[in-house]
Amino acid sequence: MIGTLLLILLTPLFIYIVVPQIRKMLSNGVCTSTVQLSGKVVVITGANTGIGKETAKELAHRGARVYLACRDVQKGELVAKEIQTVTGNQMVLVRKLDLADTKSIRDFAKNFLAEENQLHILINNAGVMMCPYSKTADGFEMHMGVNHLGHFLLTHLLLDKLKESAPSRIVTVSSLAHHLGRIQFHNLQSEKFYSAGLAYCHSKLANILFTQELARRLKGSGVTTYCVHPGTVNTELIRHSVIMRLMWKLFSYFVKTPQQGAQTTLHCALTEGLESLNGKYFSDCQVAWISPQGRNETVARRLWDTSCDLLGIPIH
Repeated sequence: MIGTLLLILLTPLFIYIVVPQIRKMLSNGVCTSTVQLSGKVVVITGANTGIGKETAKELAHRGARVYLACRDVQKGELVAKEIQTVTGNQMVLVRKLDLADTKSIRDFAKNFLAEENQLHILINNAGVMMCPYSKTADGFEMHMGVNHLGHFLLTHLLLDKLKESAPSRIVTVSSLAHHLGRIQFHNLQSEKFYSAGLAYCHSKLANILFTQELARRLKGSGVTTYCVHPGTVNTELIRHSVIMRLMWKLFSYFVKTPQQGAQTTLHCALTEGLESLNGKYFSDCQVAWISPQGRNETVARRLWDTSCDLLGIPIH
């Protein structure tokens, strides 16, 4: 009886005092940069929802010309109008980009390069998570195809423009889930076996390795690259997992909002003086620990060469 009474008395205390402190702890990291972006050009993939949308909104607010590279153009146009209204920046543009189709990626890059003379920030934000087994238009397993290979190709196609516009930056959204990932070249496309959860982890590890190898190749170019873990964020990314949606609903008070989740991306895109941290992995706006698998230079180089081979890119 006494225990029940104590529980009744302590539950409101936990909800109103302890829970907010836990959420605050889980939401650490705020981009404090005051850099303005007038005259700068930005491309953000998957910018019509979640973290990408919040990132686009903040960069537009700072005066950048922002390209929302979206698979769903209609939804992108609605978001662009919303951002234009909120920020007063009319230079928020929507362009078709389907990362699950290399033809769409090449078309986007070709049209963008014909339209723009500069590119200062590329944010590889879009992704899929725990989707049922499926393949991209080119036959790649969906997680590896979209999260890694799609952004690998896009970055390759825009890299010369980023170099011409230096100093410039590339920010790729990875995840803490990379710690569970492994790059198994005999099963890179889930040829042998498939697990939706592990496929996501593998692709996020690929993001880490890509960023590190890219940083090594970009030394002295004026282009720097960073990888980020946005935190546990309430976005549409979990739409394929019933279990994840249920967990998000049950623990929603402990999950970051998209605006909070965008802070580390913004930190890496905007904060001055990060050049010496080229290739690093960030969480909560600070350099974070990478798994041993994510620090393997031999695997990173082999993954680079394998990615080039799969995408028909000459290996240098």
